[in-house]
Amino acid sequence: MIRRRPMPGCARPPPPGIEGRFTSPPGGRIFKAMIRVQEEAFDVAAELAAVKAGGGDIGGIVVFVGSVRDFSDGRHVATMTLEHYSGMTEKALEEIEAEAHRRWPLAATLIVHRFGRLSPGEDIVLVIAASAHRDAAFEACRFLIDWLKTRAPFWKLEEGSAGAAWVEAKASDEEADRSWQKQRR
Repeated sequence: MIRRRPMPGCARPPPPGIEGRFTSPPGGRIFKAMIRVQEEAFDVAAELAAVKAGGGDIGGIVVFVGSVRDFSDGRHVATMTLEHYSGMTEKALEEIEAEAHRRWPLAATLIVHRFGRLSPGEDIVLVIAASAHRDAAFEACRFLIDWLKTRAPFWKLEEGSAGAAWVEAKASDEEADRSWQKQRR
């Protein structure tokens, strides 16, 4: 499922099938924003090329890819099933992405998150942040993945030789979230 709509206070949404290009006040800065929640695997190189093709104002791009591990909390993981609520998930991701664009001068962002049954080694999430300068891209990418971990409504069920267990929030993820809240711009 792909949902495209403008960030709050931005220009109208692009037509279906065209990646989002938005103008943000103040200063009328143009940026691209895209979010996808999908069952299918994604191609990191193709996604990166699409972001890079967006314009000459990109000087730094940071890419994060999260994958299914074969061990979690000392237990073997044979499969992970990710569940979400369609509509609610995309809205949460849009809010997270909009906050990143408020905090940093980003030229483009991309969030792709998978759902369904995945095996160890398969990619779960892709976050790309692009800016004129690397510092903004690094900070925004870390922010996006940290807030995804704590604020996006995904539920993960890990199954393995010890049985099945829902993944609980980690204290380190909650601490990262609190740290970003203190740094609110």
